[in-house]
Amino acid sequence: MPSTREIRRRIRSVRNLSQITRAMEMVSASKMRRAQRNVLATRPYADRLRDVMSSLMARAGGSRKGTLLEVRTEVKNVALILITPDRGLAGSLVANILRRTARFILDEKTKGRNVKVLAIGKKGRDFLNRSGQDLLAEVTKLGDYPKLADILGVSTNVIQGFLKGEFDEAYIVYSQFVNTLVQRPAVRRILPVEADQSTPAPASASSNYNYEPDEDVVLKDLLPRFAEVQIYQALLEAIASEHSARMVAMRNATDNAKDLRRELSLTYNKTRQANITKEVSEIASGAAALADS
Repeated sequence: MPSTREIRRRIRSVRNLSQITRAMEMVSASKMRRAQRNVLATRPYADRLRDVMSSLMARAGGSRKGTLLEVRTEVKNVALILITPDRGLAGSLVANILRRTARFILDEKTKGRNVKVLAIGKKGRDFLNRSGQDLLAEVTKLGDYPKLADILGVSTNVIQGFLKGEFDEAYIVYSQFVNTLVQRPAVRRILPVEADQSTPAPASASSNYNYEPDEDVVLKDLLPRFAEVQIYQALLEAIASEHSARMVAMRNATDNAKDLRRELSLTYNKTRQANITKEVSEIASGAAALADS
């Protein structure tokens, strides 16, 4: 059984640890609220842009060679944008994303496709370096509130690579923000651009739009912007998921530290009581021995 001094030292350590995790929980909660507002504010814009793109693509009438709409019959090279946090302490969030990424890469290689990854975040970059995966580019230290201009390098790399034939398809892996307690790893194809089949635009609604100078020019200009918005929206979702997961993880760590502190306090009291009882017994035994003599 440990001594009372050792138990007191462990109680102090646990108390200090609970104070740190509590502070980290409060910081993550503050960042999470702002990140959630950013996600919710951009979703209507992204949804509306998707509706407009669906209308334009319906009029365009399918794949167009030499554009971001081109669907290639044989897919050999695939670009993958992996979005992960720069830091850990977010529960199982990072592990779930990396596990989903590894499964995607394995599935693509099974099909005979070559996967080149563009990593956004240190955790994904480190995972790819350890696994020996072909890392095309990396972006780190974007901060908690990145702007669209911060990811234009990645977007341009993927878009130009697709137009030049370096990639036949492009996907993005990120953590989809559902709510504070639920974040799901998601895979989305961003190139070639396809119409949203879940909410098709009504035929009558599409006829109400007049495009200047014409539909082809507008569609050609909007396609790169649409791909950029999808990447940026995924990044905002990933940031909101990160702060939510970290807040929950730090809350659980604080609760566990408090439970451990209570158990250590109980052990300390029991040990202290046992030591007192032992000392009293030794004094009583010594007094009885003196009386007998």
